[in-house]
Amino acid sequence: MPSYAEYLKIDELLALQRPLSEGPEHDEMLFIVIHQVYELWFKEILHELDHLERMLSRNDGARARHTLKRILTILKVMVAQLDILETMTPLEFLSFRDRLESGSGFQSYQFRELEFALGWKEAKALERYPAGSETRRRLERRLESPSLWDVFLRHLAAAGVPVPRTDLERDVTRRVESSPALREVLVGIYRGQPALAELCERLVDLDEGLMEWRYRHVKMVQRTIGTRRGTGGSAGADYLLATLNQPLFPDLWAIRTEL
Repeated sequence: MPSYAEYLKIDELLALQRPLSEGPEHDEMLFIVIHQVYELWFKEILHELDHLERMLSRNDGARARHTLKRILTILKVMVAQLDILETMTPLEFLSFRDRLESGSGFQSYQFRELEFALGWKEAKALERYPAGSETRRRLERRLESPSLWDVFLRHLAAAGVPVPRTDLERDVTRRVESSPALREVLVGIYRGQPALAELCERLVDLDEGLMEWRYRHVKMVQRTIGTRRGTGGSAGADYLLATLNQPLFPDLWAIRTEL
């Protein structure tokens, strides 16, 4: 039987934190550890989202709700971890920022995969990754696959809910757009099908959790670099601000005034 260290590959894991600044600068270790942890959480959320979609496809609402609860809990941990990153002052970050050179969190392909899986589709984003690379292929698969919302609508249809055909057959490579006909169906679910309404509410929690992550990320960037351009030539906080208040599941928010 492998030992704890062997099973978890502890030696290999702890060898992955390699600061590049001279000295090295004290806070570069924190920056590396936090972002590596984020990438691990992104990996776990993608793993859970794939499981969630399988549960919805099998019409297993109970396990789908359980999986959503786990994803939501991970999101809360991710948001809380920003508190740790914010213990680093602007000057401390600037002491090693130039070592990032063209590197940027904007380039996190796992976060882009996560966005695609949740329905935040943007084909142009593929251009940032080399054609034929494994990263590009992963993103292309996510782009061309049904998003969580599409799988959810099919779950509703399998449960006998009259989901409009136009919504069931929409172009899955595009972002989810509001559908007046679907809103009527969702209102009916809230008024007469409590189990499905609860699943809808968990999706609202997920949407809100991601918006909270985006907001806290924006404030962290503003606090650390102000209005400077981001690393890798990204627009920094200005780009992040543009992503706020854009829900993944617009109709679940729109019906609040119709219930």
